[in-house]
Parts: sequence; structure tokens; C-alpha cells
Amino acid sequence: MAILSDAQRDHYDRDGFLVVEDFVAKRACLEMIDRATEIVSGFDPAEHRSVFSTEEQERTSDEYFLASGDKTRFFFEPEAFLADGELRQAKELSINKLGHAMHDLDPVMSAFSRTPELAAVAHEVGLVEPLLLQSMYIFKNPRIGGEVTCHQDSTFLYTDPMTCTGFWFALEDATLENGCLWAVPGGHRNGLQKKFVRNVSSAEPGSDGAGTRFEVFGPDITPEGAVPLEAPAGTLVVLNGLVPHLSGTNRSAKSRHAYSVHAIDARADYPVDNWLQRSADFALRGF
Repeated sequence: MAILSDAQRDHYDRDGFLVVEDFVAKRACLEMIDRATEIVSGFDPAEHRSVFSTEEQERTSDEYFLASGDKTRFFFEPEAFLADGELRQAKELSINKLGHAMHDLDPVMSAFSRTPELAAVAHEVGLVEPLLLQSMYIFKNPRIGGEVTCHQDSTFLYTDPMTCTGFWFALEDATLENGCLWAVPGGHRNGLQKKFVRNVSSAEPGSDGAGTRFEVFGPDITPEGAVPLEAPAGTLVVLNGLVPHLSGTNRSAKSRHAYSVHAIDARADYPVDNWLQRSADFALRGF
């Protein structure tokens, strides 16, 4: 079953990304939004208050974050809290994202992540034996939705050879006003600029997982030349793991819910010092 046209595959190979509108039904998007809302409603913010920030990845990568590879965990926006530690607004409007194993743990999100159509696209963009590695439900809530700085996904999900591929779904309209994605056409041809890893001692079985660093191979990634990827609800954006991309803050009155999964090829090596790891009895699965 072929999903992409020759022109679409050529576009992906040339630019490192592809925007496919009307890939999923609006009904499926609403089901995902309802499910994420339900999950957050059952979360007690007093249990843990981990903040997600791409600007200070090393400092904010606490054990709660580093141990989320086989769990569903909750990460707040950097601006979610007042000086006294209390939330500025309702928790439902303060969460940055859920991560990172909902595609295996939650039946609604698993069904959304595993469709024949998405499996076909994964193969068509070069994944021979795709495995679903991580998932993120991203809220980008009104007025508080944080910036995601320019980066390459393979920095955080490294394989040898590099096979990381992102599948990003607009569950609500993603516009210039509410923080749509931007990507640098052809930027995937410039190679990997840095890798985010656990320190060797923290990657060993039985360690507490603390300690991360960046291994730098080239100049900082910049958004120079990036183009906006505005996407109506139901759109799929496919991202090569090496293409630089970003999204801005959301200061608008409209949220920008999105869901993404990252896949890798089972034939590639996934190093033990990658920050995202799973327990031995929770193996990765395909589509």
C-alpha cells in the first residue's frame, strides 16, 4: 500500500521534511485531545513538578525525566509556577507535554500511533524495520506555551547509522500565531552537530541515571533559512532526524495540541548512553 507519491518522496529527500494534510481524521484528533485531557485530570501536581525546557536541557534533565522512557510522565512549562512555587493557573493549562511511552502504555494513543497508513509512510521514507521509540503529547497551551529551540532529533535519539524519524501530528490547527513548526529545508545534509548523552556511569544498570552532557561535533544549530510549517488539524509532518526544526512560543488565546512519535530502524545500533532507555522487560515494538 503506497501512501506517498513520487513527488512527496522527492520532497522529503530534498528538504528533510514533508507536510501531509488530512492524514488523520478530525475525529481521531478529538479522541486524542479528550484522552490527554483525561490523563492530566488524574495527575496530582503535588506528586512531582518537573519542568521541561529545551534551553537548559542539561540542567532540567532530572531523574524524573531521564527515567520516562517506559512511562507516562508530566512536564510543566517553564512559566507555569509563581515565585512561591504555586501554579499560575489550572494544571490543565500549565503542562508542556506528556512523555514518553504513551504509544505502548495507553490504548487510545497506541491505536493512533499504529495504523497501516503510518507504517507504510515509515517504510516509504526509509525505515526498513521500524520500531516506535518514544511518544510526546505536546499541549502548547494558550499564552504560556514554551519555545522549542532549533534542534535535530538525532541529537537526542541517536542511532548508528542515524535512522531517527519523527512523525508529528497537528491535533489542532498549528499556525504562525500559536507556535507552528519551522524547519530548515535541506538542513539534514549538514550532518549531526551534537549528541545528548548520559554520562557513562549513569548509563550503567543499577545507576540513578543522573548526569548528562552534550558531545559537540560542529557549530550550533541555527534557524537561518527556516520556513513555517503551518498545519491544519489532521496534518502529518514527517521529519528526518537530522533536519533542524523549532517552534515558537504561544502567546495567543488558542492552544496548539500536537502528538509526535519517533521511530528508529531495528537494524541500527541504539547506544546505552542515549538518555532515553527502557527496562529490559519492556522491549520496543513496531507499528
